[in-house]
Amino acid sequence: MTQLGDSREFVIVIDDDASIRRSLDNLLRSVGLQVQTYVSVEAFEKSDIPDAAVCLVLDIRMPGMSGLEFQRKLAGSFRPLPIVFLTGHGDIPMTVEAMKGGAIGFLTKPFRDQDLLEAIRTGIKHDRVQRFALANVSEIHRRFETLTPREREVMAHVVTGRLNKQIAADLNLSEITIKICRGQVMRKMEASSLVDLVRMADKLKSTARSQ
Repeated sequence: MTQLGDSREFVIVIDDDASIRRSLDNLLRSVGLQVQTYVSVEAFEKSDIPDAAVCLVLDIRMPGMSGLEFQRKLAGSFRPLPIVFLTGHGDIPMTVEAMKGGAIGFLTKPFRDQDLLEAIRTGIKHDRVQRFALANVSEIHRRFETLTPREREVMAHVVTGRLNKQIAADLNLSEITIKICRGQVMRKMEASSLVDLVRMADKLKSTARSQ
């Protein structure tokens, strides 16, 4: 699934019932949302995802991959989309599994239009926050890539709180060399303080663990 350049709000509807797809398409467009509809998860996975704040409206039981199976698959991706589940066969264990998996909502057909729209707005807001966080992490990685191997080595010591003379002793370098490298690290990482640099290092570590 590739990304397209688009800044609008999108709702992606996946439901094997054509009447449900048409109904939701009309409802969501009537309130100014952009909509893409699909008959199955497999059809969606072959498509382009808008580069926009997105909420996924997903039928829980469909031919092929089920909604819950797709939720589990998305959970392991770089950008798990917020999901509002729709079902005509809901039960408590299914609801619990969906909500534990991070679903925004779980609505049983027939549902109130307002309940669906409120859940979708929550999902879009959640995705917008997530997209901002991902963009922030990507920018930190871009800055980190500009560091030389020596500067990365110095940064690793700096964020532990060690002084220049301690780092110099650790790396068998002069204190002036460490001071210069430290200044380069702060400049290239665009860090306003040591605390700022430590936060960036933490984000780099957390994304490395999740990959």
